[in-house]
Amino acid sequence: MQHTKPNIIFIMADDHASKAIGAYGAGINSTPNLDRIGNEGMRFDHCYVTNSICTPSRASILTGTYNHVNGVVTLDSKINKHIPNVAKHLRTGGYQTAMVGKWHLGEGSDHEPTGFDYWSVLPGQGDYFDPPMIEMGQKVPVVCPGYATDIITDKSIKFMQNRDKSKPFFLMCHHKAPHRSWECDPKHRTMYQDDIKVPETFDDDYRNRAKAAGRAKMKVSDDLTYDDLGLVQPEGGSEVGALLIPKLARLKQRKIPNPEDVSKIRLIDKDTGENFIFKSQDELRHFKYQRYMKRYLRTIASIDDNVGRMLDYLDSEGPETVQNTIVIYTSDQGFFLGDHGWFDKRFMYEESFQMPFLIRYPRLITPGSICKDIVSNVDFAPTFLDLAGLRIPSYMQGKPFQSLLRGVTPEDWKQVAYHRYWMHDDFVHEASAHYGVRNQKWKLIYWYNLGYGLPGTGPGGQEREWELFDCERDPLELVNVYHEPGCKAVVREMTNLLDEKMAEIGDEPAH
Repeated sequence: MQHTKPNIIFIMADDHASKAIGAYGAGINSTPNLDRIGNEGMRFDHCYVTNSICTPSRASILTGTYNHVNGVVTLDSKINKHIPNVAKHLRTGGYQTAMVGKWHLGEGSDHEPTGFDYWSVLPGQGDYFDPPMIEMGQKVPVVCPGYATDIITDKSIKFMQNRDKSKPFFLMCHHKAPHRSWECDPKHRTMYQDDIKVPETFDDDYRNRAKAAGRAKMKVSDDLTYDDLGLVQPEGGSEVGALLIPKLARLKQRKIPNPEDVSKIRLIDKDTGENFIFKSQDELRHFKYQRYMKRYLRTIASIDDNVGRMLDYLDSEGPETVQNTIVIYTSDQGFFLGDHGWFDKRFMYEESFQMPFLIRYPRLITPGSICKDIVSNVDFAPTFLDLAGLRIPSYMQGKPFQSLLRGVTPEDWKQVAYHRYWMHDDFVHEASAHYGVRNQKWKLIYWYNLGYGLPGTGPGGQEREWELFDCERDPLELVNVYHEPGCKAVVREMTNLLDEKMAEIGDEPAH
């Protein structure tokens, strides 16, 4: 007997920026299978992460709560497996549940996935090639020969093939790609031979911004390693480049130097042995950007191929399965693709803050729809439950957005997104702690610069600062207008909005 509740397939990448999806219109790469989800469903243009870093974002998606509630505040935090989550509620409601791929919420019996009938996950960040994976019921990882994106998809399809088709299913398919250090499937190594377009803000000098922007060690020019770019790291010490992690010198990963005199710089491709020399510092900087972007986009090519495999599998089951299956593609946060001269994420600036979100559900969504309303990753879990016709528990802080999928914006829909990055001054990126809110026109950020002794943080104490950006007139966020005399009323309005949001969700202010 065919069930009536929708199946839910939630496909999530790691660090996939919206502009690296064809459907979002940046034009830097081709993703026909990802685009198909948006073309046959809906694209969200204002989906935001509550904490732009891997582990906390995953906790918010799973629990429907903000990080100060679920306790997963930094990259070094671990989830308590006993707290409630959306998989547990769906399973109680009759769903078969599975988690495949990147978990990154802690390892061992206290932090393993719960609420899932089947799981197979990567330890930690996982490996691109021949990844060890921890299977449900086992303590020792088992090496899986092949490429991670293919393997995760294989396991996801196998779960769907072996399921009880009289019951609905919930599948979380979590890819490692396109996470640093961007190791592509060998069949994609020749892609993107032409140069990638350089962003407008690549040469940003961080004037008119908080000091945090200039302090961060996420610069394409200075902070990428030899390994990041698939280059041979020479033997030697500091003359070869600064250590990526000074506290873990035994790892020996060093950053590629960025000297004014580049005449002694010679870089060698790991695979081909090709040599690269440079005439100027600017030429070296653009070489790093192109090398970074092409490696990044090549890993996404495999994701697109494998999403195509998932969609083809659904097609093979017939139109009834397709009609009754929700397919979602997203990322755990956004990512800087040379924007403001950066790679990585962490900040509330738009490229890092915005998540891609594509969803197809033929029974509900008009094909080719675009949603301009604001949603957050904390809203995902209650939306899954709402679509499944199940009760949303009172502890969840997110709001279901099923009505937005129908093309209807409720009159009381709050057009506001809240972000708080807790991992102050970590010893790799030195990104500063901050929180803030964004509505359809303005973004307010407070850099409070305290670590609170949380796992992975530095002590803090740097100067506290405010930023205000006009998202309509200054979408690239180049000019902080917080101290402009003409913006005093907006500052009061946005500060009140921030205070209201923090009171609503129970987060303690530092301003």
